[in-house]
Amino acid sequence: MSDPNKMYDEAAAIKDQGDLDGCVAKLQEILSIDDRHVLAHQALAVHLQKLGKPEDAIAHAIRVTELEPTDPFSFTQLSVIYQRCGRIPEAEEAMARAHMIQAGGQ
Repeated sequence: MSDPNKMYDEAAAIKDQGDLDGCVAKLQEILSIDDRHVLAHQALAVHLQKLGKPEDAIAHAIRVTELEPTDPFSFTQLSVIYQRCGRIPEAEEAMARAHMIQAGGQ
């Protein structure tokens, strides 16, 4: 079985070579092995948004918040993805959630 963490490093190297589509494919391969790999979901959210696939990007950013619901960065990233995809009310809601978590709220 392939090691998702090593595959993630391979995906980063592919991205660094300028092949964003290849990077996305490698990240999706990781998720076919381990759907709970947070770093792959985080990276896919960013890269899919850059590739003009906002709904897919948002889905991965939401998945990060499901996997790490007490991490304020999860909601901060979701907010940024929503903002870049033109969904400002959702971005504001996600950022408010991040601030609430940082302040110790649920």
